[in-house]
Amino acid sequence: MFEHDLGRRGAAEKTRRAYRADLAQFARWASRHDLGPASVDHRALRRYAASLSERGRAPATVARKLAALRGFFRTLVELGERADNPAELLSSPKRHQHLPRVLKPADVATLLDHIAATTPLELRDRALFELAYASGLRAEELVSLDCEAIDFDAERVRVEGKGERTRLVPIGEHALGAIEGYLGRARPALANGENAALFLSKTGRRLSTSDVRRRLRVWTRLASAEAPGVGDLHPHALRHSFATHLLEGGADLRAIQELLGHASISTTQVYTRVESGRLRSAYLRSHPRA
Repeated sequence: MFEHDLGRRGAAEKTRRAYRADLAQFARWASRHDLGPASVDHRALRRYAASLSERGRAPATVARKLAALRGFFRTLVELGERADNPAELLSSPKRHQHLPRVLKPADVATLLDHIAATTPLELRDRALFELAYASGLRAEELVSLDCEAIDFDAERVRVEGKGERTRLVPIGEHALGAIEGYLGRARPALANGENAALFLSKTGRRLSTSDVRRRLRVWTRLASAEAPGVGDLHPHALRHSFATHLLEGGADLRAIQELLGHASISTTQVYTRVESGRLRSAYLRSHPRA
């Protein structure tokens, strides 16, 4: 029943898997304490949350497990199997605020320009990472793209994001050119039979997210000699850079939220903290009485 409710609310499969495991863990804990779904109260849940923290679980992990319980008991209330949701007022632990890593625009340009784009794999990688930065796509969104997702006339890409939400995201001129070059000169050489995937491996299969991470490491190592700020990157850093550079350029936060596919504006607001931190650093470096 809870699984159906999650599907109805558009929860991603990754979230559903995590919540299933969280509820199974709670069920084992409740069983050891002779508690059933109808007898769990707010105090029992507080004890459970405390036991998670005592075992060294990260605040973000504890918060997710408590979110799973809130959703589970909400479903029981909606089905009339409970009169109240004992997890409703359960506060989540305070999470550490880790600001996302963001590259300078010049470092992004250096990274992308180091991808020579001569061999089929280089052409593919140039198109892959140009698109990642130009449109702010997650790694899993990049590898899920089919060729038909690219609309050259409208200069945009159709993305199937988290929670099965579809969005249309503009593609910049550099990325469009790189994709066009890849499709014309490289993808036919990589294709091995019928495969609708946009980005193919050297054996003709759809790329995986681990492939994306591995290939980015190859290029960041080459570029870091010229641009030390590049360092060892995760693909998500290109997405963070995309959002932060848009904000620095004057883009509206709501527009950035839509481009990123965030369900909540609060998720997007982390980039205002990145920008605030950058401005404060500039102030401390530059003002004579800072």
